[in-house]
Amino acid sequence: MSERSERSGRQRTVPVLDLDAIIDDPGTRIIVCCGSGGVGKTTTAAALGLRAAERGRSAVVLTVDPARRLAQSMGLTELDNTPRPVAGVAGDGHLHAMMLDMKRTFDEIIEAHADPERARQILTNPFYQSLSSSFSGTQEYMAMEKLGQLRRSGDWDLIIVDTPPSRSALDFLDAPERLGRFLDGRLIRVLMAPAKAGGRSAFKLLNAGFGFVAGAMTKLLGAHVLKDLQTFVSALDAVFGGFRARAEQTYKLLQAPGTAFVVVAAPERDAMREASYFVERLAEERMPLAGLVVNRVHLSPAAALSAARSTAAAENLESKGEHELTAAVLRLHAGRMQLAAREHREQEHFASAHPTVPVARVPAMAEDVHDLDGLREVGRLLGAQ
Repeated sequence: MSERSERSGRQRTVPVLDLDAIIDDPGTRIIVCCGSGGVGKTTTAAALGLRAAERGRSAVVLTVDPARRLAQSMGLTELDNTPRPVAGVAGDGHLHAMMLDMKRTFDEIIEAHADPERARQILTNPFYQSLSSSFSGTQEYMAMEKLGQLRRSGDWDLIIVDTPPSRSALDFLDAPERLGRFLDGRLIRVLMAPAKAGGRSAFKLLNAGFGFVAGAMTKLLGAHVLKDLQTFVSALDAVFGGFRARAEQTYKLLQAPGTAFVVVAAPERDAMREASYFVERLAEERMPLAGLVVNRVHLSPAAALSAARSTAAAENLESKGEHELTAAVLRLHAGRMQLAAREHREQEHFASAHPTVPVARVPAMAEDVHDLDGLREVGRLLGAQ
């Protein structure tokens, strides 16, 4: 199945992304939607989840975007770290949705891998609290962890991940390596040494290295801080090593057959450049790319009437002082055709750089998606390629 586009007098064949074939395949277990902000990535993930459920799959959509659009469109008052069933799904499948709570996920790891008393000591430790809520990369680590938890649970046969906007959407691919560097780094070796390493120097190193203890915390030097440090380091030793292993397993899972990455973009210069970045990065990481979804593509029911002819006709009517409404409509049409031409050029640039990447195009809709009917229509358009 292909679509022909014309540029500079020659024909280009663009592979078409068949998303229905992907979601209908029982071998597809994970779909990861990634892309820059504001391109309809969350809507795409939700629409794929709904369409998969209505075609018989048991699907869960995991978003790490704190915006409430996903919950609202699925008729839920809120989303949290627990998968919530979505009502109103037609067909034999089931749909759940959830939003990643990175601190709660971190807490769950501690609770699952430490006895109750030790877990209490860790969860109330100020160093742990800072790490779990503000350490750079925590969100990506926890996204990997939650994805692994969902996959291991076996409760769903399809998991759809809506990643954070912008290039940080692929930071979770670095999570195992970054976590490994953190755990194996000089800082942790110093902290794991006996207290003779020096409380003040260790604290200064911690503060300089991560910046998550500052201000009032620097006044807490002494025995109390040393005890907190020891508890914190023992938590790393007891818990985080297992997380690193699980993160590496999840990374391998993302590379395996059964995973499909869908890059989402808008037909605009910056968004298409970001899409190229995502495609190239996924290739470097040997991640299975399904293809590109281009959202909000502007089309015209009167494509045979060019912008130039439409403008000329409008000018002719205006010069005669006749049919002002018709002239206004012609000018609107000319503007739409010019916009469509710009969007086509941006898509052509992408196709030139990535001629083998399958593409699905979703026409611009008259209004924003805010309910299941809207998601269902987006899913239909995604499948009708």
